[in-house]
Amino acid sequence: MLNMLIWFAVVLVLFAVGDLIAKFTHARISSVFATLMLFLILFVTGVIPSDIIDRAGLTAASSWSLPMLLFAMGSMINLRQFIDEWRTVVTCWLGIIAVIICVSLTIPLIGKDMALASIPVINGALPATTIMVNAANEAGYPLAAALATIAFAVQKFVGTPFASNASLKYARRIIVEYREAKAEGRAEEYVASTSGSRKAKPAAEAKPKRVKFAEKFDGFYSNNVCILLAVAGGLLSVWLGELTGINYAILGLVLGVIFTQIGIVPQNLLQKGQTSGFINMVVFAAIIPSLGDISLANLVQLIFPLIVVFAVSVAAIFLMMKVLPAWKIMGDKSMAFGIGFCQMLGFPSTYLISVEVCNAVAENEEENEFLMSKVMPRLVVGGMAAMVSIIVAGVMAGML
Repeated sequence: MLNMLIWFAVVLVLFAVGDLIAKFTHARISSVFATLMLFLILFVTGVIPSDIIDRAGLTAASSWSLPMLLFAMGSMINLRQFIDEWRTVVTCWLGIIAVIICVSLTIPLIGKDMALASIPVINGALPATTIMVNAANEAGYPLAAALATIAFAVQKFVGTPFASNASLKYARRIIVEYREAKAEGRAEEYVASTSGSRKAKPAAEAKPKRVKFAEKFDGFYSNNVCILLAVAGGLLSVWLGELTGINYAILGLVLGVIFTQIGIVPQNLLQKGQTSGFINMVVFAAIIPSLGDISLANLVQLIFPLIVVFAVSVAAIFLMMKVLPAWKIMGDKSMAFGIGFCQMLGFPSTYLISVEVCNAVAENEEENEFLMSKVMPRLVVGGMAAMVSIIVAGVMAGML
């Protein structure tokens, strides 16, 4: 037990150092990138053993925590917000489709295992990465698993500049229009005309909101009850997966959405159960072993496919949003282009970018509030819409 606790402490020290690096650099260097690079350097130099995650007792924990996380992620999806921002959702999905198609075309260049392992990672975030890393290792493609892990570490560096600059162009354009409309006394009319959301019904017409079971009996949803629901949802998805042959990741996400909409499961299940941070840490730990047996020669081998998949992904999003007429769904090329990169960012990165952009453009609180109402929902929903990457991963894991 002593040795296990020591190695567990070492793992957490590296995780904490990654968080501190992100804090000191104001997130210019992400905690994910910093943590994975620390592990990679220490693995290659032999400072820590390649099986440190197993020695820390996290291997088994990562196996049962992933189904829990996938089910809980379904509880985070707000269908009403998705319906209101349907243009954003469709635009994000078109960007994902563009990446899937174009990176698939690189199979003759980098190999089927490398291309398939990296696509869901670029489309999404940690759960998709974990699924592909596990699938690649089980299929006997350790380098493809390593590529997926490294791609996950660097994707925010690729996506952030494009999403930020595109959103900045959009914000600058609409703030000029807003100021002109305000000077002419038609600011409210302009705000209403640029709103992509449905107008709220007058109070007399609005139907009373249905109180869901989870809301009515909120006091009964203790930490342990929420954890039990996450375990039960994960267990059900795995059992149905074995029964139907459908990847449990897809089933877990869908079941999470269904049970949350019915009202049995509360929104943000793991957060309500105060276990979100721990489960995320354990799932993150699951992808680290893919770096354990990587040598310097292997790293050199991975440079080319890594450059290829990201270069092609950027070109795919550019083609879809700037050349093809997909941008017309959003009504603005810049915003559509930025949303196309939400798949590489996810929440909360998309929220942080929207705050940064609005603060940079707005000259007062009123303008900031206006810009946040236009930029933030689109970027945040775009990041949430990229959860479909779990479904992509579920499909492609079976193709390896």
